[in-house]
Amino acid sequence: MTGTRSAVSRREALTQLIRSHAIGSQRELVQLLADFGFRVTQGTVSRDLVEIGAIRIERGGDLVYAIGNSDLAGPHKLARVIADLLVSAEASGNIAVLRTPPAAANYLASALDRAALHEVIGTVAGDDTVLVVTRDPRGGQKFAARVLAMSGMVSAQSVSELQEG
Repeated sequence: MTGTRSAVSRREALTQLIRSHAIGSQRELVQLLADFGFRVTQGTVSRDLVEIGAIRIERGGDLVYAIGNSDLAGPHKLARVIADLLVSAEASGNIAVLRTPPAAANYLASALDRAALHEVIGTVAGDDTVLVVTRDPRGGQKFAARVLAMSGMVSAQSVSELQEG
């Protein structure tokens, strides 16, 4: 039980550090956690970052860790995540390929998964790319157009043209 309590308190400390400091590396997090009495390896920090939903974002020209919203299921929250992270969207058949900034694809895929969109069978995330598999054999283009509209990257008229094309 001590290990679990320690992991929980360590993750709480990690969350507070990320929210209160501009932290750019896991090495920096290891050092800051040591200042709080947590002796951890970079591997432990890496796993904890995934567990707390941390992502790297650009702030002032630097990549720093940030804590995302843990409840990504609502459509407005999904739209906000897409607007914040989507760089581009393309499609082929029933697959939509979504591009994000480096290290953000997992967060976007998780948001899509939690939204439980009926037309989506599943997602696969890399570092900066999310593959979205749709139920409709030709649904990739429609889904790509939908996320582009949610991101604000295209107008409603452009979305209609994309869906028809």
